[in-house]
Amino acid sequence: MPTRHDIRNVAIVAHVDHGKTTIVDAMLKQAGAFAAHQQLDDRMMDSNDLEREKGITILAKNTAVKYHPKDGGAPITINIIDTPGHADFGGEVERGLSMVDAVVLLVDASEGPLPQTRFVLRKALQQRKPVILCINKTDRPDSRIDEVVNETYDLFLDLDADEDQIEFPIVYACGRDGIASLTKPENGTVPADSDNLEPFFSAILEHVPAPVYDEEAPLQAHVTNLDADNFLGRIALLRVEQGELRKGQTVAWIKRDGTISNVRITELMMTEALTRKPAEVAGPGDICAVAGIPDIMIGETLADPENPIALPLITVDQPAISMTIGTNTSPLVGRGGTGKGADAKAAVKNRKVTARQVKDRLDRELIGNVSLRVLDTERPDAWEVQGRGELALAILVEQMRREGFELTIGKPQVVTKEVDGKVHEPVERLTVDVPEEHMGAVTQLMGVRKGRMDNMSNHGSGWVRMEFVVPSRGLIGFRTEFLTQTRGTGIAHSIHEGHEPWFGPLVTRNNGSLVADRAGAVTAFAMTNLQERGVLFTEPGTEVYEGMIVGENSRSDDMDVNITKEKKLTNMRSSSADSFEAIVPPRKLSLEQSLEFCRDDECVEVTPEAVRIRKVILDQNARGRASSRAKNA
Repeated sequence: MPTRHDIRNVAIVAHVDHGKTTIVDAMLKQAGAFAAHQQLDDRMMDSNDLEREKGITILAKNTAVKYHPKDGGAPITINIIDTPGHADFGGEVERGLSMVDAVVLLVDASEGPLPQTRFVLRKALQQRKPVILCINKTDRPDSRIDEVVNETYDLFLDLDADEDQIEFPIVYACGRDGIASLTKPENGTVPADSDNLEPFFSAILEHVPAPVYDEEAPLQAHVTNLDADNFLGRIALLRVEQGELRKGQTVAWIKRDGTISNVRITELMMTEALTRKPAEVAGPGDICAVAGIPDIMIGETLADPENPIALPLITVDQPAISMTIGTNTSPLVGRGGTGKGADAKAAVKNRKVTARQVKDRLDRELIGNVSLRVLDTERPDAWEVQGRGELALAILVEQMRREGFELTIGKPQVVTKEVDGKVHEPVERLTVDVPEEHMGAVTQLMGVRKGRMDNMSNHGSGWVRMEFVVPSRGLIGFRTEFLTQTRGTGIAHSIHEGHEPWFGPLVTRNNGSLVADRAGAVTAFAMTNLQERGVLFTEPGTEVYEGMIVGENSRSDDMDVNITKEKKLTNMRSSSADSFEAIVPPRKLSLEQSLEFCRDDECVEVTPEAVRIRKVILDQNARGRASSRAKNA
């Protein structure tokens, strides 16, 4: 079989924050992808605002470097796919792996393999991809290189890797400094026998298989991702498996439902560093972008019109978490931050508040996100959106909020399924790293959430690692409480483990809510009196409405409060001077924290300026009647 020796396709996979994007940056710089005068940012591949803010990769992205071998041979193109490390964005990982011939598994020299490492490695081994292990961050003072390598071997054995896959090469690197070596350095040091990534490039060329193709085979190209351009319209990113793809060529477009139509490639582009450049032809193994097919979808095939043969569709894991997303139904809909002033009126002009706009946006999201589902509900202005996890859905809501949408978001729920007549719910494998003194608090937290401990190991450094199997709904709202109990020192990561029989009722939030009983503006006088009742979420001057949650009660039941009460003025001076008590600063909840805080009868109102928590039924009397009916039933 003919082989293309001038190209390699590799994906970099790892757990969150183990340094994938940083090492790709170093590869781009050392391969001469940028001119000397170019101003370069850190984490260049994280192009999305949310990715930069949260410090995680959300979308799989590809780049290409031209590597010039030291022996003076012809330059070799290395296509690199930077994949997310978070299991919530698993659909991106699966698409990334379908484009490459091998993977580089990046593992932190201190933290070792974590749940998302297991997740991305399992996907790679299932697709029979060769693996190169890269131990990154060897300069960390708490690095433990030998133990991490042994833990990685154990992980391969645990995931039933075969003999060929388990004989992987190991590279030691410090991605931040752009240094790699094939020789193991001392713990806590940068590799001493190298000053660049040359050994890393050599390992990729040696161990990543070059694309193999059949000269007689007709054209086959797999659509793995979608992009958009203001001038070219929808752009399909694809890998050419067989044959050649040319600009201006007419090809057969095989859709997901099996129908075939002929289309013309109006534009063909290849990636160089971080930009796409026009090209005339793409051959077997090339990763390219094409324009001219407005309705093309992920997983479809471009083939030879004379002999169209479809490639298998990309399959992804089933959704585990769902939430209801609908139009904003609160009294403050379409009124800006405070609803007052010229700035608020100007900001409201481009507000998206109708059901049609929300549905169109959700449909657009489905085009590029294969792991998402949108289902109709009983209400015409709300839809059930199912995804891999809480974070993936919160990211979608945050993106819509920044685009000017006003939404009502329901409490996250788990997606159950029926097996042998019994209801099964998704479970997660949770790995927790905590100092020894917080071990009891974490065990107690997991006991309430019906988690069972699977494994516990002590590193001998005062830290303990515990593994739990816990129902997914037990982890909704877990993170905030976990950080409080461990004084912010604990590290927790979870990954989908499958489905188990329904665990029974769970009570994760013990405290009730403080609910505003009338509309108006929050006053400092009312806050001073109420702050003894619990923790408040609002500042003086904030506009509230009946049914809006303004704080967390110190007791288990809800309490209706008047947070707009003003101090009455009289014509008599008080005998003692007014005592101005200090107002405790309110607790500001982010979107994710608001979703975690919600109970079943509560929802989150999301606007570009504010995130508010409210009762589903705003009227106090109607809410009382509904709860009494529920108790009697």
